[in-house]
Amino acid sequence: MNFKEYTSEFKYNFKLAYPIMVGHLGHILVGLADNIMVGRLGAAPLAAVSLGNSFVYIAFSLGIGFSLAITPLIAEADGEGDIEKGRNYFQHGLILCTVLGISMFLMLVLATPILHYMNQPTEVVELAIPYLNIVALSMIPLMIFQAFKQFTDGLSQTKYGMHATLIANIVNVVLNFLLIYGIWIFPRLEVKGAALGTLFSRFAMMIFIIAIMNSKDIFKAYFKRLDFSEIKRSILKKIINLGFPTAMQMLFEVGIFTAAIWLAGTIGTIDQAANQIALNLSSMTFMIAVGLGVTATIRVGNQKGLKNFSNLRRISFSIFLQVFIIEFFFAIGFILLKDVLPLVYIDNIEVVTTAASLLLIAGLFQLSDGFQVVVLGALRGMQDVKIPTFLTFIAYWVIGFPISYILGKTLNWGSQGIWIGLLAGLTTSAVLLYIRFNYLTKKLIEKE
Repeated sequence: MNFKEYTSEFKYNFKLAYPIMVGHLGHILVGLADNIMVGRLGAAPLAAVSLGNSFVYIAFSLGIGFSLAITPLIAEADGEGDIEKGRNYFQHGLILCTVLGISMFLMLVLATPILHYMNQPTEVVELAIPYLNIVALSMIPLMIFQAFKQFTDGLSQTKYGMHATLIANIVNVVLNFLLIYGIWIFPRLEVKGAALGTLFSRFAMMIFIIAIMNSKDIFKAYFKRLDFSEIKRSILKKIINLGFPTAMQMLFEVGIFTAAIWLAGTIGTIDQAANQIALNLSSMTFMIAVGLGVTATIRVGNQKGLKNFSNLRRISFSIFLQVFIIEFFFAIGFILLKDVLPLVYIDNIEVVTTAASLLLIAGLFQLSDGFQVVVLGALRGMQDVKIPTFLTFIAYWVIGFPISYILGKTLNWGSQGIWIGLLAGLTTSAVLLYIRFNYLTKKLIEKE
């Protein structure tokens, strides 16, 4: 094996990936800012944010997953040099994402009464409901932003989404500081203040990316207004057929982590708060892998448009190798710093000790988590989404979740048992998805 044919792609892979990494990290950093600032208020407020966000993460995964369908379609059209096709995909995608954002807002608001029936601590539920109602509204600007971001990613113009997300983070941190603690003329709103910071930061993110894209010549051909007569059922159907399975893939993975939050909540506030810390930290490293996963979608989509399947496979393997190296170092970091990292969030010794034990397991699944999301991105670039959706369901809900439940609840291993189930699910997903990718690419190369 000649590693140079793979490592030679690292520089370009990273050039595309790092703005996506920063952009996706921005979404997590909004939560990190909430968690750190709310964590200073105590374990119950931190657990409330965790519980509220468990619902938001479900909606978020559906929305982000659906919007990811725009990227491979734009990348393929870009590879073919067909601007008109790209314009149609983008504008139909924007319509669908806007409708989905409104639907997600309504879904979250209507879901809040469920919190009372989830066997969660009463003080946590009382704080979580107003938090969830406010953050729910942010789904609308978030989904409009996602349509624009996935469009620019598909054109390999990945920096604009990053810039918008950085602006959003500044807005969020400033508003959090003012509204959570009641600084200067602002009221002390505590958990509600964190929710308002998230809401306004996402509106800022949406406004910024629309403004910056309207000012760039490279996008003007795509911004030609779509007449009502140009709205085609066939294009909407194509985006939905690609976006729905992608959303389900995201839902299955985020869903098992959400179930982990709920299971931990039935054990107690300490376990739920510790679970939130470990989840937030592992989510940040996951977003690095997501950046490379989107890069795989873009580059594979380009090669699909060019019908160069040998190069498609080589480029994909370069990204697989790159994410493996990166995640290896994250794994070492989690294991070595497991007793230190939780102290950034909270000084409760029980929460810190429990979170440290979860970070040890999180360190172990860095490799499989990173690898599976990149292979999934490559398959998405090939527009192969239905079989991978089935494989992720098997991995997370037939294998992962039952192990989490049996070890965590039935055998009373607590949060550690729950996270061992997560490890099993992620590892199974990585293996199954790679088998699928290997089969498809070999088959395509044989037909060249």
